[in-house]
Amino acid sequence: MSAPALQVQGLRFAWPGSRADCLDIDALEVAAGDTVFVHGPSGCGKSTLLALAAGVLLPQHGRVALQGRDWRAMGRSARDRWRVDHAGIVFQQFNLLPYLSVLDNVLLPCRFSAPRRRAAAAQGGSARAQAGHWLSAMGLEEALWLRQPGQLSVGQQQRVAAARALVGTPALVIADEPTSALDEDRRDAFVELLLAACAGAGSALLFVSHDRRLAPRFRRQVALPALNRAAGGGAA
Repeated sequence: MSAPALQVQGLRFAWPGSRADCLDIDALEVAAGDTVFVHGPSGCGKSTLLALAAGVLLPQHGRVALQGRDWRAMGRSARDRWRVDHAGIVFQQFNLLPYLSVLDNVLLPCRFSAPRRRAAAAQGGSARAQAGHWLSAMGLEEALWLRQPGQLSVGQQQRVAAARALVGTPALVIADEPTSALDEDRRDAFVELLLAACAGAGSALLFVSHDRRLAPRFRRQVALPALNRAAGGGAA
C-alpha cells in the first residue's frame, strides 16, 4: 500500500515564548485523493497546522510525514526539495510573482522540481501544455495567460494560484483560507473548481477555512479546539 499523503502522530507545537501548546493532535491522516476540511476558532492553529504539514515549521513533539517521510528526519534543503516535489500550496494572499506572466507563475513548480516537471510532461505532453490545461480547467481563457497577475481580478489571481498548486499533480494540495477575499458566488465556484481539479489530478486536499458553510463539500471535517488563543506567534 502507498503511504498516506499526510500523516500526523502525537503532534504538539508551541510558539517560542508561549506557555502552552497551540496544537495538540493525537492522530490525523489524509489518504491519497482524500479531501479534508479543517476549521476552528481564530487562534486555534489552523494555519500553523498547514505550515507543519508543509514542513515549513517542525513540531517539538510527534511526527508529521508527507508521502511517508518525516519532516524532522530531513535537513532544510531536503525539506525544500520534498515540499516542492510533493505539495502544492494555495496561499491566502496567493503569492504570485508580479513580474512573471500568469503562465510562468503556474510553471514555477516545474522549474524547481524535476518530478513535477516529468509528471506534467507525461500527462500533458509538456510542462507548458499541462500548465495550460490547469489554467483552462480553472476557467482562465488563453488571452489571459501572458498577462501579469496584477492585471487580473482577485478571483482570477486565486485561480492562477490553484493552477500553480496542481501542475505536476502533487500528492497533497494545501489551501490556507483561499476564499477569504471572495464574495459568496465566487467562493462557491472556486471551491467546486478546486475539488474537481484535485479529483482529476488524484491529489489529496487539505483545506483550511473559518467558513463552515463549505464543509459539506468535503469528504471529512476536522475541528481544531482553541487550546491557546492568547498565545503569540500567529497561531491562526
